Amino acid sequence: MGPEFSVDGSTRRVGLLDVGDGNQLYWEARGDPGGRTVLLVHGGPGSGRSRTAHKAFDPNVFQIVSFDQRGCGESVPSAANPATDMQYNTTEHLLNDIEALRRHLGVDRWLLYGGSWAATLILAYAQRHPQCVEGVILISVSMTQRSEIDWLYRDLRRLLPQEWDQFRAAVPAALRDGNLVETYRQLMEHPDPAVRAQAARDWCTWEDATIAHERRGQPGQYGAKPEEAKLAFVRICTHFYSQYGWLDDGQLLSDSHRLAGIPGIIIHGRLDLSCPLVTAWKLARAWPDADLVVIDDSGHTGSPAMATAVRHAIARFTDGDLSPH
Repeated sequence: MGPEFSVDGSTRRVGLLDVGDGNQLYWEARGDPGGRTVLLVHGGPGSGRSRTAHKAFDPNVFQIVSFDQRGCGESVPSAANPATDMQYNTTEHLLNDIEALRRHLGVDRWLLYGGSWAATLILAYAQRHPQCVEGVILISVSMTQRSEIDWLYRDLRRLLPQEWDQFRAAVPAALRDGNLVETYRQLMEHPDPAVRAQAARDWCTWEDATIAHERRGQPGQYGAKPEEAKLAFVRICTHFYSQYGWLDDGQLLSDSHRLAGIPGIIIHGRLDLSCPLVTAWKLARAWPDADLVVIDDSGHTGSPAMATAVRHAIARFTDGDLSPH
């Protein structure tokens, strides 16, 4: 299962799970191994696991599991290495990895928690393995639909024209009128490390611009990532988003009937430019067992009111208060 040691008075187990194709998945489990299990799924794609998200859950009640998706964090090999073959890093691979981790840990059913890209992965997993899902908490929902990716990397120029023009101007002139996500993906595969590094910086500058107006949108939040993490993040993002997550357009919405009987809480900021509220609203309408909580003062990076809503959502699962409100 992996080594065990004590952190802040609670036991933490860590390990590397061989998931095939030369990939090893880093995972860690905190809290009560006999408690209810919650899986923390990180966004990005390629951001790596949060170092603080586990603190929202009581380790005396939950076994809190987190992991780094393929190519990022402490999973190996890293997508920052240009020799890492990205054909083995797709949504299908990640879904199989989550299921392999569940079996490895001996978990029957678990609560799924995460936001942004994580919402896509959680919904896809829950629709495929509903019998393994106790419930879902989603924050800042994305379903990686074509309209969402086109909005974030093209149509958002209507609100951020100067920043988007810089994002576009950073690529070779001959490619500026094409699909910028695909163009950046190609730059992240360039043999020259200087080209890859500059493309990663330019991508993160745009990502920073989309959250700069937010209450908790720290200046340079994406650009401040360490260089290796930044390279992995952008390479994975462009790889996944250029293919719209390898999902049929609208697939997660049209297959939402497969979530029947799974209680869900969807928390979304009204001011989120990266993932507009309409996506969460459509999901809530299609999923009768889910509640939508809209946070008026929050964007993609959250707010104190969103943090309170997350605590209330976790408390509902802890207390068993799961009937739609």
